[in-house]
Amino acid sequence: MRPKLRRLQRPARGRHGRVLRDRDGPRLSKSPKPVADTKPGHKPRASKTARSKPSAKPPTQRQMRVAEEIRHVLSSLFFRGEFRDPDLTDAKVTVTEVRISPDLKNATAFVARLGRTDIDALLPALKRAAPFFRVQLAHEMRLRVAPQVSFQPDTTLDYAMHVDSLLRAPEVARDLAPDPEK
Repeated sequence: MRPKLRRLQRPARGRHGRVLRDRDGPRLSKSPKPVADTKPGHKPRASKTARSKPSAKPPTQRQMRVAEEIRHVLSSLFFRGEFRDPDLTDAKVTVTEVRISPDLKNATAFVARLGRTDIDALLPALKRAAPFFRVQLAHEMRLRVAPQVSFQPDTTLDYAMHVDSLLRAPEVARDLAPDPEK
């Protein structure tokens, strides 16, 4: 005896997912989840929550291009020093890197202060001036939406100096020196 043929029907507009129905009409599944197909070699779709988790994708070419343009604009703004905030007027700040979200609406600028002074004292002033930076980015760049800019201290230089000091330590230098026996 052959099993009854079943087919997937689209729900009415505005509803998500598909409901498995018999040809005659009674609903076979009460769950809102789509029923997996039983064809050989078919992989069931991931659940909605599994699909919505962020993945560690590398930035796209456009993200990198826009981030670099933002870095140039921010660097020129810091060079000109056209700020109303007295904390930022004499600050010598370098923008080392900008990372931007895939939707190009949020940008994180990593900043370092020239002269190896503490950047943490400057972060509240940068946060206060973030709307000014957004307006300036909107004037300088051709984007649909000007990104929200947040500032983070850049610690890569400190980390590089720490690794360099570890490599210059006598214990490590002795291990890295060529072996005199060979």
